[in-house]
Amino acid sequence: MFFKKFTNENASEKVTVKERLAYGCGDFSSNIMYSAMAAFLLFYYTDVVGVSAAAVGVIMMCSRLFDGVSDLIMGVIIDRTKSPFGKARIWILRLVIPYAIGTVLLFSVPTGWSQTAKLIYIFFSYNLAFTVLFTGINLPYATLTALMTQDQYERSVLSIFRMILATCGTLFIKTCTLPVVKFFGDDARAWTMTFVVFGFLEIVTFMITFLFTRERVNTTEDENRLKVPVSLGFKALVKNKYWFMATLNLILIFIAQGINGSAEVYYTKIVLGNSSLVGTFSVALQATQIICMFFIAGFVKKFGKRNVLMTGAAVMIVGYGIMGLASENLTLLIAGCILRGVGNAGISACMFAMVTDTIEYGEWKTGIRTEGLINSAASFGQKIGNGLSSVLLGAILSIGGYVGTAASQSASAITAIRTSYIYVPIILTVIQIIVLFFYHLDEEYDSILNDLKSRRYFKIGGRNGYEVSDKTEQYYRCKRVCKYHI
Repeated sequence: MFFKKFTNENASEKVTVKERLAYGCGDFSSNIMYSAMAAFLLFYYTDVVGVSAAAVGVIMMCSRLFDGVSDLIMGVIIDRTKSPFGKARIWILRLVIPYAIGTVLLFSVPTGWSQTAKLIYIFFSYNLAFTVLFTGINLPYATLTALMTQDQYERSVLSIFRMILATCGTLFIKTCTLPVVKFFGDDARAWTMTFVVFGFLEIVTFMITFLFTRERVNTTEDENRLKVPVSLGFKALVKNKYWFMATLNLILIFIAQGINGSAEVYYTKIVLGNSSLVGTFSVALQATQIICMFFIAGFVKKFGKRNVLMTGAAVMIVGYGIMGLASENLTLLIAGCILRGVGNAGISACMFAMVTDTIEYGEWKTGIRTEGLINSAASFGQKIGNGLSSVLLGAILSIGGYVGTAASQSASAITAIRTSYIYVPIILTVIQIIVLFFYHLDEEYDSILNDLKSRRYFKIGGRNGYEVSDKTEQYYRCKRVCKYHI
């Protein structure tokens, strides 16, 4: 009963609240691994395992090359997947247990090994967990939005539920990780035990997504007629200007969030002298974000994703600015976190939904629809952002003279921590706003979707500036013929 084959239903029907919640559970699970890596992995490597921040930063950045390959491969695999459970959900079922094991391996570096052996273990465990397993399960999850509905507002609501649960996952990790580590003994083994517990939670929440979501957008007919060559899919991606903007936006967001999140444990421990403030700041930011996201759908519907996201980014800058002025004033620091939570609600509600909307624009522009490839390339952008944040933080800390095992840090090291935590995110968020000035898909989406529907059933190619290849025209011609003869 639980394994119902929910596929090929009405693509415009309303998604139920239960299904929205189930979909959101997937990003709760994703953020157990992602937020743990963003907030604690570098700290775990430098202060628990005792390896160089710069060396780890290089490893993480080099791993982005493998990410690029794995993301694109997984995107192609998703586009060509056929199963009774759809093309995306099946991968959640297949990879949920290996994904949980990969999370545990990240925080299981053998502390008795030599520095070289530790770095080799870090390289392989990091790439297995993040490059292979996280990609293998998170990319289908991201693609699932486009397959659950084609309604732009419903996608926005799904994205909001996704980010509410994602934020809950981040809040859970940031508030619970250090206390649970302390409960298990506050040593290297304690970190492993903590993530064994969290791994079980990953399995439960991702299985809720698999069991209680549906794929409604019918792509099976298309795939039975013509398999789009990978090269043609890439050519179509290159012509998708809004995908470039949405992906660049994601990169900037995740660099800013990654460097701020990773620097937070250093900032609270070294600058403020109290690492437990990680939980306090997280509650102030994430709780505010969660509350605001319950009200954000109306603003998205009225003003559009791009405008809501830009407004959120502007509010984020103000929040960071207050924290920069606060120095060590705890009240002002918390106020800055609250304001950042308000801004991040607008950013988080829209950033992934904007990528999803570019699928229809790409199909309209080129005649080729590739959900998996578009989301894989965007996922790569997200990981590039995460990787660059680690490199930037590692480089800034190294330049500042930070030494993880030192009893006290120099003034330059403290300045490096402040810069990473506050000022670099401000610069990146300003650039983000500049990029979004050129994004106008919100105003064009409805007409694009209507034209796609007309094009599929009445006329193909070459009119009013639409670019449709010969192969694609042949494909749709066959589709029209087959529609009336099957």
